[in-house]
Amino acid sequence: MQRLVALARGLAQKAHVSFPQALSGAQLKAAYRFFDNEAVDPDGILASHVAQTVGRMQQVPVVLAVQDTTEFNLANLPATEGLGHGTGGNLHGFMLHSVLAVTPEGLPLGVLSMKTWVRAPQASGKARQRRALSIREKESVKWLEGLECLEPLKMQCPDTHLVAVSDREGDVYDVFLAPRPAGVDWLVRAAWNRGVDHPEKYLWETVAAAPVLGETVLHVPRSGARQARSARLALRCVPVQLRPPRSRGAEALPSLEVFAIQALEIDPPEGVEPLEWMLLSSMPTQTLEDVLERLSWYARRWTIESWHRVLKSGCQIEARQFGTLERFLRATALFAVIGWRILYATMLGRLEADIPCSVLLQSLEWQALYCRTHGTTKPPEQAPKLSEAVLWIAKLGGYLGRKNDDPPGATVLWRGFLVLHEITEMYRIFQKNE
Repeated sequence: MQRLVALARGLAQKAHVSFPQALSGAQLKAAYRFFDNEAVDPDGILASHVAQTVGRMQQVPVVLAVQDTTEFNLANLPATEGLGHGTGGNLHGFMLHSVLAVTPEGLPLGVLSMKTWVRAPQASGKARQRRALSIREKESVKWLEGLECLEPLKMQCPDTHLVAVSDREGDVYDVFLAPRPAGVDWLVRAAWNRGVDHPEKYLWETVAAAPVLGETVLHVPRSGARQARSARLALRCVPVQLRPPRSRGAEALPSLEVFAIQALEIDPPEGVEPLEWMLLSSMPTQTLEDVLERLSWYARRWTIESWHRVLKSGCQIEARQFGTLERFLRATALFAVIGWRILYATMLGRLEADIPCSVLLQSLEWQALYCRTHGTTKPPEQAPKLSEAVLWIAKLGGYLGRKNDDPPGATVLWRGFLVLHEITEMYRIFQKNE
C-alpha cells in the first residue's frame, strides 16, 4: 500500500509526461516492478478509493451512479501484447466501462467500479450470433453489472438513495427486470421504440398522446457549425407497461411497469432537428417537479465523459508504452483516481465556493499558492476560500478569468496543478532554509 501511495503521489504531480520524466531513477524502477507484479489487481488498486468514495456518499441523500463506456486506441503500439479490436478502425486497444458516483449538483464523489476487456477479432461482424447468447455472455452485461455493484454499496449507505444512470446503450430489458434492493433505482435514456400495453401500442406514440405537463428552457451551447440557442421543451410523463422483446418470446419474460419521461423541443429553428430526450425510470414520476428532477439527473451524465477525457488527454494513457495489456490495466486503475481528483477539484470549486481550500489542498500547497499569487513570503493564518484557490490554480494553468469567460475546466486546472507542484516544492525548500 505504501508503494502504491508513493507511486500515485509521484505520478499525480506530473501525470501528463512519460514515467522517466515524472519519476526519479529509484521511483521508476519501483513503478515498473509494481505494474509488472501479477499479484497487483486493478480492483485492489481501487479498493481504498472506493472505500473513501462510500464515505462521501454517506453524507448526501442522493447519489447518481453514472455508467459509461470508453475505449483506448493503442494502434500506435502494435507490439503491445494482449490487446483486441475496438470500434471503427481501431484494431488495437481495450475497452473500459466505469461507474462514477456523482451528486445531483454534479460533484463527482469517486469511482465505484471499473471493468476492462478486449474484443476478439473473430467476434467482429457477428451480431446475429450474439443475439442468441444470454445476457451474461454478451458485452452488454456491463450495464447489468453496473447496477448490481450498487447492492453491496447500498448496505453501507442505508440512508442514501442510489440511482444508476445510463445513456441509450443501457436500454437493456434485463437491466429493467433485475432485482434491486429498496433505495436503488435506475434512469435510462430510451433507444428502442418498445411495445407497450396501451392503445397506441408503442412507447413513443404512447408518450406523444399524453398531455403536456409543462415547459422548460434549455440553453444549447455553440458546437462547431451549430449556433448557440435557447430551446423551449415540452415535458410529458406517463407510466407504461413495457412488453418484453418479441425476439425473446421463448423465454416467457414478464412485462413490467416503468415511467416514461419526454422532453421535446417546441418550434426549433428551420432546418434544425428538434432536441429530444426520452427517459425510462423505475422511480414513480408523475408531477412536473418529478420530471424536472429526472431530467436534471440525466444531464449529469456529462460528468463521467469529462472524467474519461481527463484520463485520455490529461493522463495520456494512450501514449504510454507498457508492453502488455495487464500493465495497461493496472496503470489505468491508478490513473483513474488521479484523474478523479482533478475533476473533483474543478467541480468542488464551483459548487462549494465558500468552504476553506484546505478540504482540497495540503497546508504547504495553499500557502505556496497564496504567496505565489500575491507576491509575498507571508501566507495568512487561515486557509483562503476554495473558490479563490481554484481560480488561482486555473490562472497558473493559463486561465484568463475575464468577465465573460466560462468557469475554469478540468484541462486548465490540470495544467495549474502541475505548476502548483513545482511552486510547492520550491516553497518547501525555502521554508527549510529559513
